[in-house]
Amino acid sequence: MLTLDPVTFANADAPGAVPGGAPGSGEATRTVTGHLPTGAADYVYLPVQVPRGVREIAVSYSYDRPSVPSGTAGNACDIGVFDERGTELGGSGFRGWSGGARTEFAISAEQATPGYLAGPVNAGTWHVVLGPYTVAPQGVNYSVTVTLRYGTAGTTPRPVYPPARAKGRGRAWYRGDCHLHTVHSDGKRTPAEVAAAARAAGLDFITTTEHNTSSAHGAFGGLWGDDLLILPGEEVTTRNGHVLAIGVDPGTFIDWRYRARDEEWEKYARRIRRAGGIVVPAHPHGTSIASFWKYGYDEADAVEVWNSTYSPDDEMSIGDWDNRLGEAARGGGEWLPAMGNSDAHREPQVVGLPQTVVLADDLTRPAILAGLRAGRSWIAESSHVELDFTVSGGGRRAGIGERLRARADAPVTVRLEVSGVGPDCTVRFVTDEGPLFSTAVPGSGTGTFEWRTTPSYAAYVRAEVRHAAAADGTPGAMAAMTNPVWLDVR
Repeated sequence: MLTLDPVTFANADAPGAVPGGAPGSGEATRTVTGHLPTGAADYVYLPVQVPRGVREIAVSYSYDRPSVPSGTAGNACDIGVFDERGTELGGSGFRGWSGGARTEFAISAEQATPGYLAGPVNAGTWHVVLGPYTVAPQGVNYSVTVTLRYGTAGTTPRPVYPPARAKGRGRAWYRGDCHLHTVHSDGKRTPAEVAAAARAAGLDFITTTEHNTSSAHGAFGGLWGDDLLILPGEEVTTRNGHVLAIGVDPGTFIDWRYRARDEEWEKYARRIRRAGGIVVPAHPHGTSIASFWKYGYDEADAVEVWNSTYSPDDEMSIGDWDNRLGEAARGGGEWLPAMGNSDAHREPQVVGLPQTVVLADDLTRPAILAGLRAGRSWIAESSHVELDFTVSGGGRRAGIGERLRARADAPVTVRLEVSGVGPDCTVRFVTDEGPLFSTAVPGSGTGTFEWRTTPSYAAYVRAEVRHAAAADGTPGAMAAMTNPVWLDVR
């Protein structure tokens, strides 16, 4: 952490001192420039001494983008702000973050730029925080302009948060997308456009997961309904990976200002759960800077193995996840469910590609999270895809995320019914030994498939429906996949 010299507003800038301004009105502006070298601190704090009588604080910034050699990172610098309550990690001073999505923001009691929290501009030392995400070999030259506007503060509107319940269908399969962005971080869609896209995609629930801010929790007023449950969340975007805090209590903010080496992550994972949410590492094999997950999975409740349009990154994530299923089978311990989300930011990215289909007792926040945590879920490329996956034997039957107990040599039947997939698709049944059954889906995109095994031969079995493989033999893109059914030796 680096703290710069403070920005001060002298008495000459007190209310009424601006030429032509009425008493208690007017504004004052200060601009600070500087240089940060390569290897600068992750977060650079610019203290701003805010006097009494300020109704709005506005900040704009810019930085240079010099040419760099091919393969070398250039300059990228994020921005946010903390108020007079301080910058303590996990403290109460957070007032907003826009990353690199905006060059300016403003906060007053009445309103705030998306990504920021409305509220009084109290006297004291505020901190503009710069996040030099990447720095060119030449360093980064920056300029920050702070404007204080004086006057009588208005009233802060009480946030209207989404209800924790929608009408639902009782115990049923519900479709959701738990990784979405709007204009409250680096997305281009408004909350209304995201809600409309969710309904068009046939979703029952969504989670708002803006980067490092909770400002969107109160931005969906009137957009929920009997047909759509909206869960508050956050994409906690650190320098060593991103994690989804899904279904936290409205207004909950989870800090992101640490790396794996700082040994802070476990504390914030526990905070997510204390706020009623679940912890889901996002795109763990992402190739963009700082998106690869480096905190391990001991604190995770699930993992996002399929992010947006299917890619080699997802293939790696699924392979890694499947290896962990093998570890769980060997140790007989807890296992980590998989989920998929669109991470949609803007057109033409498709909300609901993919989507997680979860068996829940009702369409409520606690029930949906319980289903995800238990792994009673599967992933589909769209709401056109339907499937039913079970294992039965000895008069018993188990579904996705459940366990079937049988003698080691007792035959069990694995059954998949699928519809709504492409005519080029193939079904695979995957066990701890790997894929042991594969067959083509009929041209209609609908079929029923059975295979027999025993608990001694397969510790678990899960289903995949894939599109045609590439000409070079690269596995085809996923159309649907399930969490495992476990086969326990009785």
